[in-house]
This record gives sequence, structure tokens and C-alpha cells, in this order.
Amino acid sequence: MAARVVKVPDVGEGIAEVEVVEWHVKPGDEVAEDQPLATLMTDKASIEIPSPAAGRVAALGGEVGQLLAVGSMLVRFDDTAGGEAGMAERLPAAGGALADQLVEARTMPPPSARPRSEPAAPSVAPASTPRQDRPIASPAVRRRAWELGVDLKDVPPGGTAGRIVHADLDAYLARHGHRPPPAPAAAPRGAVAPRDDTEAVPVIGLRRRIAMKMQEAKRRIPHFSYVEEVDVTEVEALRAALNAKWEGERPRLTLLAFIARAIVLACAECPQLNARFDDEAGVVMRHGAVHLGVATQTAHGLMVPVLRHAEALDLWAIAREVMHLAEASRAGRVTRAELTGSTITLTSLGALGGIASTPVINHPEVAIVGVNRIVERPALRGGLVVPRLAMNLSSSFDHRVIDGIDAARFVQAIRGFLEQPATLFVG
Repeated sequence: MAARVVKVPDVGEGIAEVEVVEWHVKPGDEVAEDQPLATLMTDKASIEIPSPAAGRVAALGGEVGQLLAVGSMLVRFDDTAGGEAGMAERLPAAGGALADQLVEARTMPPPSARPRSEPAAPSVAPASTPRQDRPIASPAVRRRAWELGVDLKDVPPGGTAGRIVHADLDAYLARHGHRPPPAPAAAPRGAVAPRDDTEAVPVIGLRRRIAMKMQEAKRRIPHFSYVEEVDVTEVEALRAALNAKWEGERPRLTLLAFIARAIVLACAECPQLNARFDDEAGVVMRHGAVHLGVATQTAHGLMVPVLRHAEALDLWAIAREVMHLAEASRAGRVTRAELTGSTITLTSLGALGGIASTPVINHPEVAIVGVNRIVERPALRGGLVVPRLAMNLSSSFDHRVIDGIDAARFVQAIRGFLEQPATLFVG
């Protein structure tokens, strides 16, 4: 009997492996053509892989959190009643490269005659099974084994490709008479009982990509930060007036749009800040176009969609595009193209922005501008103490190619544009 294998597709840009973020099917499931099989994560975005044809799932290529090489097995289907000819007839309808990823493979005989709906029992190795020199297990399984005092080298694997899963650990504990520790005595009424519980949270998907990118940026880039206070009283008054004037006719302006416009004009004065540093080739690429990365918090972690050609957009176009990118990111609709190619990044925590921060540069860029929260502070104006709105800009720079004086000039240029907002319309 033959089976069909859906391989991990080539997503381009030299990517050699992807991470399994979520399975939408399991062995034994009957799936329809175009039904989602899995969600995979590249270094930039998540990709949902549809089924190129109908069939019954025989096996999955890995577990959630596992890295799969491009071209390796993603899902294996059992042969269906339609036969190979029927499957082949449906391949053109699947379209794209995924249809080409279906290949024939031999199907291993079933391990037992159990019903399809019954889950496979964990494998139990005989007492003479040799110890594994290098057991394969997820971080969650390793942590649990460590907490229970179990050496994973003694646990027979039952998962895919010799991987030890939680069911294997449960079976091992049952065979060796393990009993959970007794529950603590109830605390007196009104007392707060001590807690000993822990939770193992796998770092997978977007969170893993963020961790890898931040680690790489801090490892390769010698950061230095520069913090400056900006009086935003005038720009906030202008923003309120413009929103009132054009309400319902133009996009609503946020302070972020004004800051983005100020960054564009400051980049024209300090072009060495709108750059990407290829440290392996020893080349700094300065860009005429300002492709502004706008760091956006989502339910799954931080994403940086790109506002392309910000130098060619007015305030309202900037506000509209920033809103579109933020909504697309939070809804999971942002495309891979919208997450690549930034030349400088703007990040903000809004009302939670604190007094100052030290943002991490979006490698391979050389600068990032961070926005802190707005507060009302007393200030001297003409010998009088008056209330003013103030905000700190916290910016970080790559000290290998950006000198302190250049960073200061850049930030002071941004400050000048924001404190005299009429100049935002002159450049």
C-alpha cells in the first residue's frame, strides 16, 4: 500500500528550517482538500499550510516547537479509496508548490490492530533495553523529569524519531512504582498557604524568534543609549486641532505619526542613522528611502511591521498606514513582505512607557528610537512657572558605526521638529 507525504515547503529567502507552531490535525483524522494542516513559523512570520488533497492522516512530521528542515516530511497520508490516480487528479486544484511536495512513500505496517479512534499506548521497552546516550525530549519533558529525579537515559522513547514524550515518562513512572508526594495539609482559615507549584512554558513560535533575534542583536551590537526630554505641548495642541478640523474626513492623527515624520526629516539631516550594517562584509548601507519599522505588541509577542517609503508620506498617510499595520499584526494578517526590509525602527510602550528605557536595536539596523510616556511637568516660561507636557525619547545606537555626537545630533533634530511642529510641514 502506498502513502503520500506532504513535505515542508520552501518559503524562499534562503530559509532552511521552520518551526512547528501548531498542528491542526492529528493521526487518524480525515481531512479535506485545502483544510489547514499546520502553522509553521519562519524567522519573520507564521505560515498556514493547507492540505493539497483529501485523505487520512497517518503520521505527523514532528511535535509543536520542533524545527523541521525544508523538504522533510510534514504530514503522511494513508492511501485512500480514490487511489493514486484520484489523488493525482486533485493535485492541480491544490495549486502552488505544495502540490509538488506530495510524493509516494512506502507505508509501514500498523503497529497493532487497535481501532483508529483508540490512541496509541506508550511504548514499553523490556528491562534489557540499553540506556540512551543522548535522549531526545522537549524542554518541558526534560524539566519534568529533572523535577521527578528521573534520568531520561533510562526512559524508552515512544515518540516520533525516537523522541521521549510525556506519555513515555508516565509509563516509566508507573512501572517503577512512583507515587506523587502527599498533598500539604490545609492551611488555617484566613492564612495564606505557601505555594510550590511551577509552570513550564515552552518558548516556541514567535516568542522563540523574538528571543533568538534579541540575543543575536545584543551579542553582535555594542549598544549605547541616549535619552532626551522633549516638550510636546505644542505638537499635542496641533494634533488636537487637526483632528478636530478633519474629523470624519481624514485618518485620526496620533503622536506616533508626528514622531515618525520627525524621524524621516532627521534622517535626511543625519543619513548615517538610516542604515543597515553588514558586519560580515564590513559595509554600511545608507538608504535614501526611510522604511520605518514600527514595533507592535501582539498577543503572541512583539512584531515589527514596516512602513515603507515613509519619506514620501504626509502625516495622514503615515497615520493610516501605521494603523493598518498595527491592526494586521494583532489580527495575524500581516504578510511576510510587511515584516522585512526596515532601515530604522520606532518603538513605544504608550502609557506604560515609563521614564526611560534602553531599546534593543533591530539588527542589522544601527538605530532605534523609543518613546516614553507623556507627563505634565512644571516649567519656567518668561519667569513664570507653567504646566507643560513632556516626554522622553530613549534611543539606542550601534557604537561600531555611530559616534555619540552623531546620535546626539539625530535626537536633537527630532526634538527640534517636535517642539516646533510647524517645521514638520516644511521639509
